[in-house]
Amino acid sequence: MIKATIRQQFLAQRRALSIDEVSVRSQLLTQHFFEFLKASRLASESGVIHAFLPIIRQNEVDTWPIIWGIWENFSHLQVAVPVTNASTHTLSHYLLSPATLLVENRWGIPEPIPTDTQPLSSDEFSLILVPLLIFDQQGHRVGYGGGFYDRFLAECRPDCLKIGVSLFEPIECIDDVEPTDIRLDACITPWKTYRFSTH
Repeated sequence: MIKATIRQQFLAQRRALSIDEVSVRSQLLTQHFFEFLKASRLASESGVIHAFLPIIRQNEVDTWPIIWGIWENFSHLQVAVPVTNASTHTLSHYLLSPATLLVENRWGIPEPIPTDTQPLSSDEFSLILVPLLIFDQQGHRVGYGGGFYDRFLAECRPDCLKIGVSLFEPIECIDDVEPTDIRLDACITPWKTYRFSTH
């Protein structure tokens, strides 16, 4: 299947989930994320984890349990989140703390006020939680189609872990993958963690 068809299909499937189902799946996914984190170098090394903040009304993966878990149990790690530039289709990045004031942008995404927090560059991240609608068994993803994350991921260090989070299990194959598409290193679902060979 091609991305446009897949996008339409999984937007509908995600919309059909109840609030409780999204919450349960997000909690299960969070458990798998911390299993992954504890087995990685970031269990003991300092670093910055880049996370997206969910649009709750769109039934996105709730990343807040992951963020709070990092703050509470991995004090050597920092958390950063993006701010969206709609005119350039790019992201800028800022540190997030429990005290950070957030405002919703035009899409309903909570974002920090850039003048109130510390900016970071794309090469400062050790791990990125990548939003998506669905992924395939080769580690390719279908997002909303804006290209924000493909541009961002292309700027990151080669050793930065690109970890997708999905409410659904993978499909077999996305047929119209482009050369600019950045593959995931792994994708975490409520049921298991899929790892991909990206080198």
